[in-house]
Amino acid sequence: VDIYTSTFKHEGFSVDSALDGLTGLQRAKDNPPDLLVLDILLPKMDGWEVLGNLRKDPKTKELKVVIISNLDQQSFPENIFNLGVIKYFLKFQTTPEELVTAIKEILK
Repeated sequence: VDIYTSTFKHEGFSVDSALDGLTGLQRAKDNPPDLLVLDILLPKMDGWEVLGNLRKDPKTKELKVVIISNLDQQSFPENIFNLGVIKYFLKFQTTPEELVTAIKEILK
């Protein structure tokens, strides 16, 4: 989290981060971001639960979500993109800088 946070801040992004899914969900609901970068393997509430809760709330129903995880596509539900996920990245194949570049493109 620290590496991604510092990389995004260095590129001029305003960043709010959380170390667990429950805290991240609450922060996203309290102050919906332009885009949420979500991991799947999180303590207290996994990323799928976070995503499901976001989609049930009118304030966050349309929130742009990008997943970054060490889980490969075979571990994802078939309807991942129907859940509003724009793109997913594998952590071990994506540098923080590559993620920032992709996010900039998505937000254009």
